[in-house]
Amino acid sequence: MLKIGIECESIEGPESWGIGRIVKKLLEEISRRPELANEFRFFLYFKSRIPDYPWLNSPIFVKKAVFNHSQILENLRMNSFSLYYYIFLPIKLWFEKLDLMFFPNYMLPIFFKGRSLVILTEDIYYEINSGTLPWQYKLAYKIFAGWWAARHATKIMAISETSKKEVSRLFNIDSARIVANQLGVDHPKPVTPEPSPSASYGASSYTSYILYIGQAFPRRHLRETMLAFELIAGQFPDLKLIAVGKDKYNPLLLENLKNGINRRIGREGIIYKEYVPENELHQLYAGAKLLIYVSSKEAFGLPPLEALGYGVPAVVSDSEINHEIFGDNAFFVCPEDVRLSSVEALVEGLKTITPDSITTAIAEGLTDDIKREQIKKSAERILEKYTWQGFTDRFLNLVSGH
Repeated sequence: MLKIGIECESIEGPESWGIGRIVKKLLEEISRRPELANEFRFFLYFKSRIPDYPWLNSPIFVKKAVFNHSQILENLRMNSFSLYYYIFLPIKLWFEKLDLMFFPNYMLPIFFKGRSLVILTEDIYYEINSGTLPWQYKLAYKIFAGWWAARHATKIMAISETSKKEVSRLFNIDSARIVANQLGVDHPKPVTPEPSPSASYGASSYTSYILYIGQAFPRRHLRETMLAFELIAGQFPDLKLIAVGKDKYNPLLLENLKNGINRRIGREGIIYKEYVPENELHQLYAGAKLLIYVSSKEAFGLPPLEALGYGVPAVVSDSEINHEIFGDNAFFVCPEDVRLSSVEALVEGLKTITPDSITTAIAEGLTDDIKREQIKKSAERILEKYTWQGFTDRFLNLVSGH
């Protein structure tokens, strides 16, 4: 029986963005396959709290909190991810005798000894070299991802074919060590016509809106999207922009920007929330006219695919990854501004994707009924390639050495 470890700190909290979402979907899918218990046992490592998701009760999982409730560790614990990830977790793993350890959080601890699988994306390369993260996060990524994981992980997982090529090039990794494992997309869920009593705001009461979903890193251009909405607000007086995602600008700017634009256009045109519960998220997808996700650099990008499941077209950057996923079945922004080949070009790209270029694509997406219908008809063909079942199958083949 294979003993596979999975680092799970990313799912301890209530929010499920990025890596946390990938880990949750992987574990949910594994829990649905009791036959795997004949071949695998999965050891799940948490920092300090094991969440109460029902699917974690599957007997195939062995759950461990690295910081237990002893007084010494409780005093050390505080909120320190660094102590957990770089010191206490690898120490604990020394004694576990695993066949392989999966580190989805981009970084391989230097003290870890054994076979390892690490997710890497070009996004991390950007954050190391030119992103807006605090210096301590950049340093951690540079040491434990860019330097150590790229050189010493047994295998690297990329999340698209485009990303595999970029990760190989940027981190100077032999492509034979990298496996592309495309992410899955949730099936559309039925939505009720009325919002739930716990809704942060009445999502279903808005009949005409465009939608942004995702952590708001500068490279995803939510600032420019808000400014683009200001330019188009007079042309579409009933239209709103609903944006959901943590403000990752440094300094924070989205709340003030929203307030300023709403004041200038004389109505509550932009609604901004850092997070909404999953049931509201599905409501928002189902009612949107367009999904706006104009990212200069993305290893995959789930929100446009999730929106497509509801028949909602996306406005995206004209980049290799988006053509890998959608072909021509999206509305594209400024090809000359987002086809980038270096960190320097990426930084310049962040400056040159303008509100005007996004405005043009939004207007086309709202008014070109022929293309909108073409995109809706392509949805089933596109989405059948991106399932969590397929992602899990490829993961299991990878960790079992097939």
